[in-house]
Amino acid sequence: MEIKFEVSRYNPEKDEGSYYQEFSFSIESDELEELTVLDSLIRLKEEKEGSLTFRHSCGHGSCGSCAMLIDGENRLACKTHLKDMVSGEGSRINISPLPGFPVIKDLVVDLESFFSHDRGVKPYLIGDAGSRAKEELQTPEELERIQEVTQCIMCGACTSSCPTYWDNKKYLGPAAFVRAFRWSEDSRDEGESERMDALDDKRGGVWGCNKIFNCTEACPKDIDTVGAIESLKRKALGF
Repeated sequence: MEIKFEVSRYNPEKDEGSYYQEFSFSIESDELEELTVLDSLIRLKEEKEGSLTFRHSCGHGSCGSCAMLIDGENRLACKTHLKDMVSGEGSRINISPLPGFPVIKDLVVDLESFFSHDRGVKPYLIGDAGSRAKEELQTPEELERIQEVTQCIMCGACTSSCPTYWDNKKYLGPAAFVRAFRWSEDSRDEGESERMDALDDKRGGVWGCNKIFNCTEACPKDIDTVGAIESLKRKALGF
């Protein structure tokens, strides 16, 4: 089966803007069951176009580095299987960089603002460790409260899918809010009031969320991002 790939290309050293380049190669039916979009990009780079640039690392959905826009949806290339994308001979797959972030080259985007927003919510345990005489244990119920959000791999897919973030780059975004929720709900943390300065901000805080649910749909770990944001809103109101 021949599959065509339309891949966004951009080289800042010579291109005025991005454009799509089409590649195609034949895939045996037994290969189709196993190959992912990331496998295909690696093959394209090795066999067709060595200058094609994209991020990838673990290849198993744990690092988040291969997040990109695939057929109009933010996905992890390593977890997107060709068998779920093609419908027959001549099928096309469109691949673009994550929207909402500046493009560095081809499918690689600049995530500095993304990680800057993450740092802004202080995603770590806050408290006086010196006053603790022994290890602080959590009950199963306390762990359950934060278990889901600890699965966030900071791929950027949720924030990149958010219309509020597209319009307002001061908006911290879903990923930062999920991380804030993770630590503010930790039974050992004492830093909720410190984080609330950023979270309760009218321009960049949780009030910018309009509950469109793009972020929840884009999350490769199925985290209820909107639910976490709504919980932070209640905290901001004192509930």
